[in-house]
Amino acid sequence: MPQITSGVIMQLTLLLSALPAQYLISKWTSGTEIQRHIATQRIIDTWDSIRKSYLNTTAWVDWLNTWIPKLPTFGEEEDEYPTLEEALAIELMMHDNEHGYFAVSKEVRRPRPTYVLHRVGQVVIETQNKMVGVIVGWDAELRAPPEWYKRKKYTDSELERAKDTPHYRIMFSGPDSSSILIGYIPQYNVKLFQGFQPDIPILERYFSHFDGEKFVMEKWLQEIYPDD
Repeated sequence: MPQITSGVIMQLTLLLSALPAQYLISKWTSGTEIQRHIATQRIIDTWDSIRKSYLNTTAWVDWLNTWIPKLPTFGEEEDEYPTLEEALAIELMMHDNEHGYFAVSKEVRRPRPTYVLHRVGQVVIETQNKMVGVIVGWDAELRAPPEWYKRKKYTDSELERAKDTPHYRIMFSGPDSSSILIGYIPQYNVKLFQGFQPDIPILERYFSHFDGEKFVMEKWLQEIYPDD
């Protein structure tokens, strides 16, 4: 296992910082004043979320230990592996992106398809890793970039199944009390988990309170998911 030194963490932190900076610069150079203001606020919110999620030692070490063994070594075919830059780019898109990937689209989800079984605000358990989280968004079918498929290492049949399956954007607690993890999980790996209120940072941005069964959406989120 490679040693994770303070120098490595610093280099990766700077790399991650460069990604939102590039995004923000591109937003500043086009669009109306209102659009630039919205883009600026979105990137500030995104950076704040990433800072709480990944810019603490525990979360970084846990996350890096997951990814470093998958990076290419000398003599291997690099296109079979995600590069670190690709991995960081995907993590950034999990927080916000302009393509609507990972259930961040502001499109109103109406009518609500009957085959979308779970609702925003419900507490669920991810069946593979037994992690309990809260749904903060969903897509009626898979909406993710090609890099995501590469990272997940889907077979052709698995990818076809995933493409036609509703996917949920789910918030989980991270390695410590100040961090979060964001999952984009297919419906067949999600089950309702009732009678429990998880303590997850930043949920107050999405919900006003917990009513004993589910979290109640803030007005802005209710407008996107009016039938949930």
